[in-house]
Amino acid sequence: MNIIINNQDFILHQSGAAFWEKKKILLISDVHLGKVAHFRKHGIGIPNDAIFENFTRLKIVLDLFSPTTIIFLGDLFHSKMNKEWDLFVQWSKTYYHKIILVEGNHDIISKKYYADLNIEIYSELVIDDFLLTHHPTEENGLFNFCGHIHPGIQLRGLGKQFLSLSCFFRKPNQMIFPAFGEFTGNYYLIPTENDKVYAITKEDVIEIAIS
Repeated sequence: MNIIINNQDFILHQSGAAFWEKKKILLISDVHLGKVAHFRKHGIGIPNDAIFENFTRLKIVLDLFSPTTIIFLGDLFHSKMNKEWDLFVQWSKTYYHKIILVEGNHDIISKKYYADLNIEIYSELVIDDFLLTHHPTEENGLFNFCGHIHPGIQLRGLGKQFLSLSCFFRKPNQMIFPAFGEFTGNYYLIPTENDKVYAITKEDVIEIAIS
């Protein structure tokens, strides 16, 4: 789905990533690498193959958009190092993109390890008139791209049926990205008349009419 923010073109992808066309930047939030291994370590029955799902999703969007820069809007890794870190190291050496991490609350791995992979880390980042953060932040004159919330929307069907979908949740001066990672869950937001909701289906991203 194509949208325009501050006269800039963005493509919203059903993975939860967004591509900033002019800058050739791929924006991704809340991958939570390591969460599957963390759950399995604590006895939660998740198939081991699920570890590779996030890397498969990353490959799909990178091959599709061919960005020059990848910016992760926080919570790239879920917890302390586990075996998924080794997979991330291998992945980061496969793609010759500039990689930037805007720190999230789960990003507790030492910055040294990211520096060894030539990954830049910021608490927040300003590009033109856009403010990139992990937690939703308001600053005059800047449009905020952020994550953290894992936004979702519940659509009412016939009778008492509900359809729950992840979404990009856009306020007048902010857009909250959906979680890119598997097994992250959603926090369901209720839009107002000034909001826009771009819901994610298996095949596409669609704008939901606010009633």
